[in-house]
Amino acid sequence: MTSPINYAKLFGFESVAAAGIFAALYAPLTVWFFLLLIRHRSYVVFTLFIFCQIRFVAFIIRAILAGSETAAENLDLFIAGEVLFSVGFFGLLYGAYGLVMDRLAFCSIVPFDNILNRLMRSRIFFHLGLSTGVALGIVGIVETSNNSSSTIGSVLRKVSVIIFVVLTVLQAYQTVTLVIAERRDDLSERIRYLGTSMGARHGVLIFMLIAILLLLREIFIVATIGSTAKQNNEHLWYPLVALPELLCIILYAVPGLIPPNRSDVFNLPK
Repeated sequence: MTSPINYAKLFGFESVAAAGIFAALYAPLTVWFFLLLIRHRSYVVFTLFIFCQIRFVAFIIRAILAGSETAAENLDLFIAGEVLFSVGFFGLLYGAYGLVMDRLAFCSIVPFDNILNRLMRSRIFFHLGLSTGVALGIVGIVETSNNSSSTIGSVLRKVSVIIFVVLTVLQAYQTVTLVIAERRDDLSERIRYLGTSMGARHGVLIFMLIAILLLLREIFIVATIGSTAKQNNEHLWYPLVALPELLCIILYAVPGLIPPNRSDVFNLPK
């Protein structure tokens, strides 16, 4: 009779406390973005709210896997946790891209305004790329979890990672575009549209920090793409993957960073 596999030990899930702390930190953030969603109904806020929910559940599952040997032998629970971690990044990256695009909409002059850059600013194409990366990642996770030697599963996961890296670089490029646009723009007009809150005044700096954190996460994922043991090493995974994500979502919560609804803005008195 084949002995059951402890997936937590196999993939390096050791710390119950770390997973529990991150789950506890995501709980109030989930509530915050839910309240924000009620006041500011937009797809970007919705994706950030879903991201917080997904991370909250994913870290609870990770804590259970690390703390219970019985649970750690449950393949379905392990796959569920891995899929949630993979899917969740969709919301975080789209949130950054969507908010930068929203902020660019308030700029009177957008630099590099050519066909290629308009295509890169297309939310449809960005969303399609994210969806493709998520789908390939999920299939790859299921394949490799059921068969660790699966070549197809490994290839699909690597392709998914590459797609996310490309989109993360693209998001960083759009952030640089926003920096240039706002430096050329009329500050008084932007304040009239966006307000005087911290997020409205210093949004560019915050978006640059978010772009750097997202790039840090993806650089680590790419650097360890050929070694599951290194990628799942909790001494590296928590500070280079989990922490940058948490810092990003905290930055998203800065008051005024999410611009007002466009319908409200365009109806402002001249």
